Amino acid sequence: MRKLLLLVAALCLLLPSFAAARTLKIATWNLEWLTLRQRGDRALPRDVHPRSPGDFRRLAAYAAQLNADVVAFQEVDGAKAASLVFPPARYRLHLIGERVVQAVGFAIRRDISFTANPDFTALDPYPDARYPLRSGADVTLHLASGPLRLLAVHLKTGCFSGPLGGRRACRTLARQERALRRWIAARAAERVPFLVLGDFNRRLGLSHRFLPALDRAAPLASATSHLSNPCWGGEYPNFIDQILAGGAARHWLVAGSTRVLVYRERGWRWKDRLSDHCPVSALFKLP
Repeated sequence: MRKLLLLVAALCLLLPSFAAARTLKIATWNLEWLTLRQRGDRALPRDVHPRSPGDFRRLAAYAAQLNADVVAFQEVDGAKAASLVFPPARYRLHLIGERVVQAVGFAIRRDISFTANPDFTALDPYPDARYPLRSGADVTLHLASGPLRLLAVHLKTGCFSGPLGGRRACRTLARQERALRRWIAARAAERVPFLVLGDFNRRLGLSHRFLPALDRAAPLASATSHLSNPCWGGEYPNFIDQILAGGAARHWLVAGSTRVLVYRERGWRWKDRLSDHCPVSALFKLP
């Protein structure tokens, strides 16, 4: 009898970790020109302030506090810079293959198996331009419940709301929206659960076209729907950092689980040293 009680007690101790393993915390984080280049480098705009070693340590501390299983990141200048925020002992990194300072990629917890799919180059409608746009980073997580496809994006800036026509930025975003629709439709046809997440540079809650158009390709659930963004004192309350779930993953999104990790530091100087974006995360309960 004593042995049976000890066995039951041991199993009870295992239950929390088992439950935790069935819930994924997935985040998106634009790290705003995260680079090891020095001021004056020709690849950087003049108003970019490269981080100090102390700034990298602060960002790494926030990444540890975020404690996400998967982070889709944007504006990161290569794997070396990313590894100073997402330590290799905990995360494996995947970045797009393009040599751009503002690269897109993933930090994925080491015990999660994944396959890197080809970069989603259709998000750059002008590949021959002097300053090409970022491709999407595309990976498949291999989970006990089955595959989960993730696409990390950083879309064209300059068209945060209003019609997708007229000025060049909006026309470019319209072309990216059409490319995303095709990617989403392909995942729906494959019947694979998927997420599209990252910096959309578009206030989807105010958009009369963008999100509805994606939703027509396949029904989507938004982690930020009807929420206000508290980052930097709520300076920009409408989210442009998004986590969209499609296929079976729509039903995995845990209601009320969306969180924004707000920095303790205050003031515009800290915004340059940390990021003008805060990490946005949500929980997904796996079947």
